[in-house]
Amino acid sequence: MKIALMDSGIGLLAAAAAVRRLRPDADLVLSSDPDGMPWGPRTPEDLTARAVAVAEAAAAHRPDALIVACNTASVHALPTLRARFESDFPVIGTVPAIKPAAAAAGGGPVAIWATPATTGSPYQRGLIEDFANGVAVTEVPCPGLADAVQYADEAAIDETIAAAAALTPPDVRAVVLGCTHYELVAERIRAAVQQPGRPPLVLHGSAGAVAAQALRRAGANIGATDTVPRLTVLLSGREEQLPPAALAYAEGRMLAETSPAL
Repeated sequence: MKIALMDSGIGLLAAAAAVRRLRPDADLVLSSDPDGMPWGPRTPEDLTARAVAVAEAAAAHRPDALIVACNTASVHALPTLRARFESDFPVIGTVPAIKPAAAAAGGGPVAIWATPATTGSPYQRGLIEDFANGVAVTEVPCPGLADAVQYADEAAIDETIAAAAALTPPDVRAVVLGCTHYELVAERIRAAVQQPGRPPLVLHGSAGAVAAQALRRAGANIGATDTVPRLTVLLSGREEQLPPAALAYAEGRMLAETSPAL
């Protein structure tokens, strides 16, 4: 079993780690685009071209499924990626977990942390209208947070999380992590938003659901075999090692420890 994941940067680590937990024997192909990131400021056409190139690099390794582990790429490039690759393998996009967050909040307030490009976008507003009708939803832009996570800039991570937390209503019951990079610092986000004396805050990412869907689409039974997994890292098409910043996060370290070929 081989699962490929693509993103502009290391945001794909959360979904990759989720695949590894569900299928410890699965080979992983991590394809990102450090030469072209960030993707957010690019035009949809330019972003789609970059995403197709990253997917092409992953497709050369003949995966059983491809996870588009990037909210922005899923918004703009998913139809093109599916048209190009679905005849060869399933392509699974990433959608912010607004529906389960609204359901779990029991009608209580929900915040959605996302990049400035996604916050207030017709795409996100459509998801709110479809899945959080009647729930108080606050859209929280997080400028600079994805970049801070990408480069493991500890001071910038603290600063950008604090700025977003200040925009988050104190009575929220759930926070949707609307960018895959944010899942790598989920506990730091929880600590910044959790209010003393209030019920435990629930964070909703997409990694677990996306990983499970990819394995289902690939026809894989969830579980382990004795096969030793391999990890292939592609940086703008070049086969290299995990970037040092990836090892700043538990997900990156877990992948490095459980995969012999780096």
